[in-house]
Formats: sequence, C-alpha cells, structure tokens
Amino acid sequence: MPTGPHASLLARWNALLTRCGSAADPAPYGEELLRRWSEPQRRYHTTAHLAAVLDQVDALAEHAADADTVRLAAWFHDAVHRPDRSENEERSAALAERALTEAGLDRRRVSETARLVRLTAGHDPAPGDRDGEVLCDADLAVLAGGPEAYAAYAAAVREEYGFVPEDAFRAGRAAVLRQLLGLPALYRTAAARDRWEERARHNLATELELLGD
Repeated sequence: MPTGPHASLLARWNALLTRCGSAADPAPYGEELLRRWSEPQRRYHTTAHLAAVLDQVDALAEHAADADTVRLAAWFHDAVHRPDRSENEERSAALAERALTEAGLDRRRVSETARLVRLTAGHDPAPGDRDGEVLCDADLAVLAGGPEAYAAYAAAVREEYGFVPEDAFRAGRAAVLRQLLGLPALYRTAAARDRWEERARHNLATELELLGD
C-alpha cells in the first residue's frame, strides 16, 4: 500500500467525500486535486499548505457549523492557483461546483463549499459565519509561525512571484500586508485569536517594515 504525504492526503479526501455522500468513486477526484496542488509553479500553495490548513480546520472544528463542508472548501480553496492571475478563488470555487456536483453531493453542500472558497479572497467572513471563520482562520494560521517558519513562508511567496520585478512585488506585497493588518481581527474564532493574533500581527508588521514600507 502506498505511503507518504500523497497517500495520507488521498485517504483523508476519500474518507471526507464518502462521509459527504459522494455517489462516485472519490479517488479520481482526489488524485486530480493533488495533481493541481503539486503543479510546478507552486512554492507556498503546495500540498504541504493543503495539509496544514486541513490540520488547522480539524483543530478548530468545534467552532464550525459543518466541519466537513469546511474541509471540502479547504481542499478546493487554492486548487486553481496561477500567480499571474487575479481570479484564482473564483476559478477554484467554480471547480468545486463542477466536481462536487458531478460526484453527486447535494446542492446545498456544493453551494456552501463554493461560497467558502470565495471567502478566502479577502479573509473577511461576516460576523456569525462560523464555517467561514474556521476556514479563514485555518488559512491564515501560517501568519503566526515562529521567526524561521514565517521567514520560510515569506520566501516561498516571493518565489511564487519570481516573475514580478522587485519594486512591483514589494508594492503589491505591502498592500496585502496592510489589508490584513487593517482587519479588525485577523482571526475570528476565540481559539485562534487567543493563540495567534498577537504573534501574527507582529510578523506582518515586521515584514512590512523590512519591505521598506
């Protein structure tokens, strides 16, 4: 039996889609998603990021209204990722709608999965949107890493945008950091806020300072 990260992720996907009522063999859909998450242009938005987000969804699942739908959204949230495009979240949501409908999941769950994927464009769920809060917190957990982990994250993001000239990258990255720092709270669940908010804001402010902004 195959082992390793790929096999582990595929097993998680198969179990998830089965729980969600798939009428089709889940494995081909999982293999296609993992192929997408393994594309050569990716440096940060890789299968390691997918696994990390899934782990954080599991850790925050108690807050969710429907944790399995949040897990589906985690699988699709960066399934389409082209650093030179601006509509990745919308295209990822459309992929979720096509694939999950084809797999036979009920319309409500498909629609909710796509809605959650679209939320990751701005990471600003409405108050009381418990599933949106869990997904966005899980996706932003990386911002609260220790100094080495955060530096590795920032370097991987720069590599993904290696085709962008340095001045333009610095300006664009600074805008993203300011947008995040401008949110009333980076994290919406109490557990994530208590654990990560202070360190994440310190990391973002430090990176912004290093960018010369």
